[in-house]
Amino acid sequence: MTRTVVESKTKTTIIGFDQPFCVIGERINPTGRKILNEELERGDFSRVEADAIAQVAAGANILDINSGAVFSNKMAEDPRYADNNFVEPALMMELVKRVQAITDCPLCIDSSVPGALENGLAAAEGRPLLNSVTGEEERLELVLPLVKKYNVPVVAISNDDTGISEDPDVRFAVAKKIVERAADFGIPAHDIVVDPLVMPIGAMGTAGLQVFTLVRRLREELGVNTTCGASNISFGLPNRHGINNAFLPMAMTAGMTSAIMNPVALPIGPKKIAEKKAEVLASGIILPDGMDDEAFVQMFGMGSTKPRAGKEMEAIRAANFLTDNDAGGGEWISFNRAPVKPGEGRARTGRRARR
Repeated sequence: MTRTVVESKTKTTIIGFDQPFCVIGERINPTGRKILNEELERGDFSRVEADAIAQVAAGANILDINSGAVFSNKMAEDPRYADNNFVEPALMMELVKRVQAITDCPLCIDSSVPGALENGLAAAEGRPLLNSVTGEEERLELVLPLVKKYNVPVVAISNDDTGISEDPDVRFAVAKKIVERAADFGIPAHDIVVDPLVMPIGAMGTAGLQVFTLVRRLREELGVNTTCGASNISFGLPNRHGINNAFLPMAMTAGMTSAIMNPVALPIGPKKIAEKKAEVLASGIILPDGMDDEAFVQMFGMGSTKPRAGKEMEAIRAANFLTDNDAGGGEWISFNRAPVKPGEGRARTGRRARR
């Protein structure tokens, strides 16, 4: 069975056909996150640390660390900051150090900048996953030597110099090319995790069927593990969680062994709580005196004021159980056990001892 080993200094995660589905947490990524980007520019890593802790608590097995920040204010002072080859290497090293200081979760070093990849690999303890290599000739020549030098597994994305093909046969051929080129460097297939590229189902009606077919071929013909950006499938659609919750177990059944995704259901903020309270009061419902916000959002099915595991994690854990990758259902039962309230203990089982 193909097994891809990813390690921190003290913890091992295995991506494999006979393993529970591997969740690679995507939240430590400044792309599209304006507030995080601004904080990183100021040297504030508190949100990074909070995101790392929340993702691990929600069930992430690996934490992806992406250094693709844009430091707009610093650009005005120093033109070097307009070049990601200048910004990302130093930022990546600091991100890795900060995250490793608060969690032993294995890491995924994620950048398009070779210098950032190497700095991340140098700073990482253990055996991180590298994200990523493509079928582009320049990228192959830059990244595969790093993979070999540091003896790490790598995500291989199925696009090349011609771009991203809508033809799944072409994407399979690109993946095969990467696996073969990696072998030339002495990199085994079990250290290649292929991303067959998930297209948005809203733009391409066959996107789901395509990726399921591709994953089966990659598993059966190349013997490699697979991953994807899970939320790509639902891009642009309403109720994206509903689409994602169906897609992930179906992809798992087809043979997909990991996904880069957000495992955390984001907390309900004060603005939404205030709007809902106004709506409730306007309808004539009288709320109990002293009801706190958490009790309120729970009562009205809004979610939680605290980060928690998202619905996608529920779907993944159920699928692990149904595919016998959760022996005895222990993880499923633990996931669904009500949390202990402060001052309370777990109920004891068995008869009470006589006095």
